[in-house]
Amino acid sequence: MEERKIVKKLSTVGILGNVLLAGFKLLSGIIGQSGAMVSDAVHSLSDVFATFIAYIGVILSKRPEDKEHPYGHERLECVASLILGLILAGTGIGIGYSGIQKLISHEEIAIPTFLPLIAAVVSIVVKEAMFWYTMYYAKKLDSAAFKADAWHHRSDALSSVGSFIGIGLAKLGFPIMDQIASLIICIFILKVAYDISKDALSKMLDTSCGNEFEDDLRNFILKQPDVEGIDLLHTRQFGNRIYIDLEIVVNRALSLVEAHEIAENVHSNVEQQYSNVKHIMIHVNPSKE
Repeated sequence: MEERKIVKKLSTVGILGNVLLAGFKLLSGIIGQSGAMVSDAVHSLSDVFATFIAYIGVILSKRPEDKEHPYGHERLECVASLILGLILAGTGIGIGYSGIQKLISHEEIAIPTFLPLIAAVVSIVVKEAMFWYTMYYAKKLDSAAFKADAWHHRSDALSSVGSFIGIGLAKLGFPIMDQIASLIICIFILKVAYDISKDALSKMLDTSCGNEFEDDLRNFILKQPDVEGIDLLHTRQFGNRIYIDLEIVVNRALSLVEAHEIAENVHSNVEQQYSNVKHIMIHVNPSKE
C-alpha cells in the first residue's frame, strides 16, 4: 500500500511539474524569440508522457503471479523503461533536426530577450530538484522505470544549461549560438536515451548480475551450515528482481531429509539477505567422499 502511495505521489509531482514548466518555457521561448528555449519546452513536455508511462509500467509490474504469468510481471517495468528511452531519443532527434534546419536555411536569426534566460534558470533549479526527489523514491522502490524518469528530469536540467549558455551568447552578439545550443541539447538527450534503453534491454535478456554480486553471493552461501561447496551458480535479472539457479555440495552420508533442510536453510537465508532476490532454485549434490 505504501508503494502505491509513493508511485502516485511521484507521478503527480512529475506530471504536474512538467506541464507547468513546459508551458512556462514554451511561452518564454515564443515571446522571447528563442529557438533553444522552445526546444527545451518540448523536452519538458515529453517528460509528461515519460512519467505517465513510468507510472503505468510500475503499477502493472507489481501485479501478482497468475496462471498465465507464473513468474510475475516485473519485466513490464523494463518495457516501460525501454519506451521511455525511445521517447527521449525521438525528442532528441526532433530537436536536433529542427536546429539543423534553421542553421542551413540561412534565415535571419532573432536575438532572444532576457525572458528565456530567466526561464532557463528556473528550469535548471526545478528539474534538478525533481531529479533528486524522483531518484530518492526510485531507489526506495528499486524501480528502473522511475530511475529512468529521474534521468529524464536530469537531462532536461542539462538541456536548460545548454539553453542558458546558447541564449546568453546570442545576447552577446552571437545569435547563431541559440540554434547551436539546440544541437547540444540533442546530444545530451540522445546519450541519456541510449543509457536508459541499454539498461532496460539488459534486464529483459536474462543478463547475469555481474561478477561482484555473484562473488558476494557465493561467499555468503559457502558460510551457511553444512554447505561444503558450490558446483553451479547462475544469476539472471528479471526486471528489477533476481532469479538464482544453484547447485550446492553436502555430505553424501546425510539423509534426504537432512539434505533438504540444508537447502531450505540456504534458500531462506539468501532471500532474507538479498531483498531483490525473488526466487532461488537449489539442487543438492552429494560430496565425492
